[in-house]
Amino acid sequence: MVCTMRNDETVTPPMRRLRARPRPRQAADVPAPRAYPTLATASATFGASLVAKSPRTAENYRSALARFTEYLRDHGHDPVVMSTDQIEATVLEAFYIWLLDHHGRDHKRTAVTYLSGVRAFLSYLDRHDQLHASLSYERMKAGLRDLVGRLPYPTPRIDDAIARVVMYVTDLPVPPPHGKLDQARLTLLRDRAIITTLYGTALRRAELASLTRADVADGRLREAIITGKGGKERIVFFDEPSLAAIQAYLAARNDTYRPLFLRHDDARGAPQRGGETYRLSGHAIWTIVTTYGRHAGVELTPHHLRHLRARVLLNRGMSLSLLQDLLGHSSPDTTKRIYAQHSQAHLRQAVAQYSLSAEEVVARQTTR
Repeated sequence: MVCTMRNDETVTPPMRRLRARPRPRQAADVPAPRAYPTLATASATFGASLVAKSPRTAENYRSALARFTEYLRDHGHDPVVMSTDQIEATVLEAFYIWLLDHHGRDHKRTAVTYLSGVRAFLSYLDRHDQLHASLSYERMKAGLRDLVGRLPYPTPRIDDAIARVVMYVTDLPVPPPHGKLDQARLTLLRDRAIITTLYGTALRRAELASLTRADVADGRLREAIITGKGGKERIVFFDEPSLAAIQAYLAARNDTYRPLFLRHDDARGAPQRGGETYRLSGHAIWTIVTTYGRHAGVELTPHHLRHLRARVLLNRGMSLSLLQDLLGHSSPDTTKRIYAQHSQAHLRQAVAQYSLSAEEVVARQTTR
C-alpha cells in the first residue's frame, strides 16, 4: 500500500508490529517433583558423616538410630521404603514416649540419650533440606523440651570401699614370664595399670582407651594432654602408682605398638596399623573393672573410680573450679551439680569456722 502526499512524494507507511504468540509450555519447563531419600539411605549418609565425631559419640548415635528404626517398624513404617519427607512433626515426642514404654519411667536418662542421637539425625536432614518443607525442626525440639523437661543429675553415691579394688589388683602375685603364663602375666600387669590409672587420673574409660604410649612417654611423663569428651583438650596428671604400673606393663610387653593398652587374647589376630587393631576398647575396660570389683567384693564401674578420686580431692580442699578443669567438665554448673553435697559440706565447715554467736559479737563490741 502506497500513500500519496500533496507534494507528490510517496512514502511507505511503517510496518505493523506483530505481537508474538506465547510459546506453548514444554514439559521440560515444569519442575520435577522433589525426590527425597529413604530413611535407610539417609541413615547411611548420616552415619558416614560421623567420622568427625568422637568414636564414643558415633557409637551412641548409631545405637540411637537402631532404636529409632525399631520404633518405626513397631509403628508400621519400613525405613527402606519410607522417605524422609514422611517424617511427622511429632516424631520426637512419640519416640520418647515409646522409649519410656519399653525401658520404664525410671530410665528417662537412657531415653534422653537415644533422643540425642535421633535429634542429631533430624538436624542433619534439616540442614540438607531433606525434611518436608512444612516441617520445622525448631518446633519439633520445642515440643520435645516441654515433654521431657529438665532431668536432675543423680548425685553419685560412692563408698570408700571402692578403693579396695585398687589394693586387690595391686596385691595379686604376677605370674613368671615364660610359656603360656606370659599371656596371664601381661594381662594382670595391664589390668593393674588400668585400674590404678583410672583412680589416679580420674579419666573416663573412653579417654583411657584412647591413650597412646607417646602420650605418657612410656610412663615417664607425669602429665599429658588428652582429647576428652566433646573433642576438648585438657591436661591430666599421673601419680606415682599409675606411672609405676604403666612402666611395668610396657617393660613386660617388649613391643613398639602405639596403643597404651592392648588385647592379649588368642583371638586378636595379626597386628595392623601400628597395633591399632590390638587396642583395648572402652567396653573391654568396663568389663575388666567390674570383674575385678566382684573379686574384691565391691560393686563398681570405671566411673565410680573417677567419682571417688574427685570426692577425695574435694574433701582434701580442692576447689570446685580446679576440679572442673581436672575432670574436663565444660561448665562449672556440671561440677557443682554432681558434687553439690560435697560443696555443701565445705560451705558448712566454712560457716562453722568463721561464724560468731550473738554473745561473742556483743563481747567483742564491749572490748573495743
